[in-house]
Amino acid sequence: MNKIIFISLLLFFIGNTTVFSQDKTDAVLVAKDTVKSNDIDPLTPAKAAFYSAVLPGLGQAYNKKYWKIPLVYGAIGTSLYFYINSNKSYHQYRDAYKRRLEGYTDDQFYYLDKTRLISAQKFYQRNRDLSALFVVGFYVLNIIDANVDAALIQFNVNENLSLKPNIYLNDVTSRTNIGLTFNYNF
Repeated sequence: MNKIIFISLLLFFIGNTTVFSQDKTDAVLVAKDTVKSNDIDPLTPAKAAFYSAVLPGLGQAYNKKYWKIPLVYGAIGTSLYFYINSNKSYHQYRDAYKRRLEGYTDDQFYYLDKTRLISAQKFYQRNRDLSALFVVGFYVLNIIDANVDAALIQFNVNENLSLKPNIYLNDVTSRTNIGLTFNYNF
């Protein structure tokens, strides 16, 4: 008997779920001074970083920071220019040194002895390696900048949230106190 009552009550509640549920046509009242919240997309920084990795400066364009694109290409382009120039000079001095070892003296650096050719090779090789390091460094910095900038775009910098220094008079000791006030306005 108890089982029949239990099953009948269960079927009654399952069949009449609309009696106990809320109507979906109810309107939600919102105050007029409520600020509309911007939806935060957690993938935006990853997209910006990916775009900058594919093509330097594309992440900055995605973040609408167009003024950074010439800086990105200027830094990478200048470093790349010095890499190419130092690599060319390194190979010229290396080839001239190899020809000197074979006994030829008809190269463009005929006025330099072997020790000067070796020191010039080391100088341009070091500059080439440093320039390559700068190219890679500016490329990575481009990716990091796009990622951080995309993350900070979503940061709430609203006047309703503030942290301000405050100087106030203590009522008990009549001394001025310094402190910080944290204000959050609804």
